[in-house]
Amino acid sequence: MAIEVGAKLQGKVSGITNFGAFVDLGERKTGLVHISEVSDGYVKDINDVLKVGDEVTVVVTTVGNDGKIGLSIRKAQDKPQQEKREFTKAPAGKAPARSGQKKPFNRSGGNQSRGGGFGNDSKQDFDSLMSSFLKDSDDRLSSLRRNTEGKRGGRGGRRN
Repeated sequence: MAIEVGAKLQGKVSGITNFGAFVDLGERKTGLVHISEVSDGYVKDINDVLKVGDEVTVVVTTVGNDGKIGLSIRKAQDKPQQEKREFTKAPAGKAPARSGQKKPFNRSGGNQSRGGGFGNDSKQDFDSLMSSFLKDSDDRLSSLRRNTEGKRGGRGGRRN
């Protein structure tokens, strides 16, 4: 029996370590279930979840060239299908209405009016926004350097 990635198999826990559990798959094949693949929730101590001799259903996640087999108990469990959200497309030029959220802020003066503010002059807007961002960033960086140099004893720092 060749073990392939994605195969769902039955096995028996043959050993437990602090990082996972070894599962005997039969025909002298053994794989490792990492502690993160034991359960959907956080597992602090694997001994609280699994014991040697437990029968488990696993999914093969990896098969290495060196014969190492990666397994997952978490992926083998059948989960109920989660409901999918439906998204409707907003009419052209209109942003979808969102309750409780503010409109995006535009540096050039308040809230943006039309869906995102990209029109014929978007290149000019972007360039002006980028240059104001760079100026603001340089100001903040120089202020930060000025305030930290004195505390570290760097050159030219303030002395008290």
